Amino acid sequence: MGNNKIIGAKIKSIRETKQISIEEMANRSGLMLEQIKRIEDNIDFPSLAPLIKIARVLGVRLGTFLDDQSELGPVICRKKDSNEQNSIGFTNNSKKEKKHMEYHALSQDKSGRHMEPFLIDVFPSEEGVDFVLSTHEGEEFVYVLDGVVEINYGKNTYILEEGDSIYYDSIVAHHVHAAESYTAKILGIIYTPY
Repeated sequence: MGNNKIIGAKIKSIRETKQISIEEMANRSGLMLEQIKRIEDNIDFPSLAPLIKIARVLGVRLGTFLDDQSELGPVICRKKDSNEQNSIGFTNNSKKEKKHMEYHALSQDKSGRHMEPFLIDVFPSEEGVDFVLSTHEGEEFVYVLDGVVEINYGKNTYILEEGDSIYYDSIVAHHVHAAESYTAKILGIIYTPY
C-alpha cells in the first residue's frame, strides 16, 4: 500500500490536532462518515476528489498528506531515486474497490507548493466497470507518456495517445482511465487552490 498508510495517519493526526471531530469532517466535506473512517483506518484506497475535500476542511494543501520534508528552494527528483516508497495508490471510483492508479510523487519535498506533479501508472479496468466521475476545485494537466488513456470530461470522451495532452478545469466532472487492456503511463499535474 506504500504511502496510503501514511496518508490515513496524517489525515487523522491533522484532524485531531485541529480538534475537528470525524462527524464534523463528514458534514463539512460532504463525504460519508464511513468513507472518512475507512480512509483514516487505511482500509480503502481513496480517490483524489475526497482527499481534496478533506484537505479543504482541514485548511491544508493536498500535498500536506504527501510531504516528508520542507524544502524552500528547488527540488530535484532523479529517476534513480524514485521507488515504491514515493508512490500512492488510488481507486478509480468504480463500484469495485481496486487500485486503479499508482501515483509517483515528483515534488513531495517542496514546501508551499501549489502544484502536485506525478508520474502515474494507469492500470487497465475490468470490463463493464461503471466509472463515477469526480469533481473538485482546481485544474489538471495530463500528458500521455506511454499507452492510451480515455478521459471522460463532462458529456465528452477524449482518447489520448502517446504524446497527446489535455488541460482541464477539475470542477467539471471527469475520470481518467486506461483505454486499452494494458497499463498506460502519464505525467499528471494537479493544481488545487487552498
